Amino acid sequence: MRTSKFRTCAVVVFALIVRGMAYAQDGGEVHGNFSTDAQFYKEDLEIGAIPPPQQFGINSWMNLQYTQGRFRAGVRLEGYNPALLGYPAGQPYKGTGLGYRYATYTGDGLEVTVGNFFEQFGQGMVFRSFEERYLGVDNAMDGVRVLFKAHDGIYLKGLVGQQRFGFENGFTKGPGIVRAFDAEVNFAELLDTAWTIKGNLIIGGSFVSKFQEDRDPIYVLPENVGAWAGRVNYVNNKWNLYSEYAYKINDPNNKNGFIYKPGQGLLVNATYSTKGFGITGSAHTFDNMFFQSDRAAPTPFDLNINFLPPRTKQHTYNLPATLYPYATQPNGEVSFAGEVFRKFKKDTPLGGKYGTKVAVNYSCAFSLDSTLVTNDEQLIGYRTNFFSPGEEVYFKDFNLEVRKRISETWDLGLMYLNLVYNIDIIQGKPGKPTVYADIYIVEALHNFNDRNSVRLEAQVLTTKQDSGSWATAVAEFTFSPHWFVAAQDQFNYKTLDDTFEKGGVEKPTQRVHYPIMSFGFIRGGTRFQMNYGRQRAGIFCVGGVCRQVPSATGLSLSITSTF
Repeated sequence: MRTSKFRTCAVVVFALIVRGMAYAQDGGEVHGNFSTDAQFYKEDLEIGAIPPPQQFGINSWMNLQYTQGRFRAGVRLEGYNPALLGYPAGQPYKGTGLGYRYATYTGDGLEVTVGNFFEQFGQGMVFRSFEERYLGVDNAMDGVRVLFKAHDGIYLKGLVGQQRFGFENGFTKGPGIVRAFDAEVNFAELLDTAWTIKGNLIIGGSFVSKFQEDRDPIYVLPENVGAWAGRVNYVNNKWNLYSEYAYKINDPNNKNGFIYKPGQGLLVNATYSTKGFGITGSAHTFDNMFFQSDRAAPTPFDLNINFLPPRTKQHTYNLPATLYPYATQPNGEVSFAGEVFRKFKKDTPLGGKYGTKVAVNYSCAFSLDSTLVTNDEQLIGYRTNFFSPGEEVYFKDFNLEVRKRISETWDLGLMYLNLVYNIDIIQGKPGKPTVYADIYIVEALHNFNDRNSVRLEAQVLTTKQDSGSWATAVAEFTFSPHWFVAAQDQFNYKTLDDTFEKGGVEKPTQRVHYPIMSFGFIRGGTRFQMNYGRQRAGIFCVGGVCRQVPSATGLSLSITSTF
């Protein structure tokens, strides 16, 4: 029955899109985009790359959207035949079908969406429905959403539905039902301009509840689990102050060991900025804040109702981003971060002829200061001291970045990072010692003329833990506006055994290279890219959300297009 209803709804929406395309010249508009990523796998025993039974994997999707007047409708067609190795972050995807479809009506301050949609309340601490396409994280809602502008500056949101769980010739849904409401007041819009001269105050509140039937033969589990959050944001021409607090009632699940302890979280951000100078400070604490619409969700990536943003810097350079990235620990952490940015003007001692930009950043994350409870309170699990860090260090990152133009044709970037990385907690590698690493990065950009340039990059990571020390070199040539070619090599130049810190000796260096060659062409809204080389097993992250990727060697092709 579910499959029949799904197909009927999908056919109706798709028919509306096609009909809209036929009459687009009468005032409607059709837009969309297409993307495909394909890879051919080869055996490479030196890095442990074993090709799957089907040596060719492909992920593809196309979005179509039709808009006319107050009406908007869209579909997304997806295909995984089969999916690329390591994709997605949660449940496996396979087959071809509709992964997303919706219809929206807007008018008189009201917007109603039926079908699939994404939404976020505040920073997402109690509700965030979103996708990270290249991670395969997609918890799109399927149901009804209503947005209403009750008055200038007063915004209301309400929704009900189920979350996308996986994909098998079409999206599948989780068993839980999510119901949510959010209200926000923007005083700059609500009041007169005298208020906006001094600044703007925005306050908001959310309530979210999930329903899941209790069929557990052992535990008496709550079928309705509620969470609420309140937030406040003050902004003026120099300051941006934001804080949000969230509370979740007891939610026994397989991520917290089925304890009956409530969860809570608090985050605080403060930013001060003027021309050429900025300073940011932030902190958060999370305790028992896994919130999934299925208490037995198989992985931490499936059916997440909320999102807990990390305080740590999200690096883009190869070595810190792929070897030791950090992701928030929802079951419990206390984190702090701060950054100072300064731009030194031209023709000053530190600015030189062209000016200099300097940024210093520090972030850290710790366990909760907690105490186990026993006997009649054992179902609570533990007690915590609110916003108090424990003794276990999860992560520390000190980094200094300098960017400077040194001539009319050369730009230079320098970066130093010092990392402390609890690989046991963050990557789930029991018994592995904490990683202490130093990373040095040099980046140079040379513009031959307005159309042609070369970017060079060198990175070195030194450590006596985990897989040892690494180096990465990158060269990228751009021939605007259409062509680019790049080469990269990641090199594990020093490996150590697990007893090194206990008096062990250095292993014979394996000297494993991970080279990749890339070639690309861009024209209008279409981009082609072809890669050949090795992929190191490790972590791939976007915005603090990460997934494991396996070792692989082979040829890959990526095509994207918008219209």
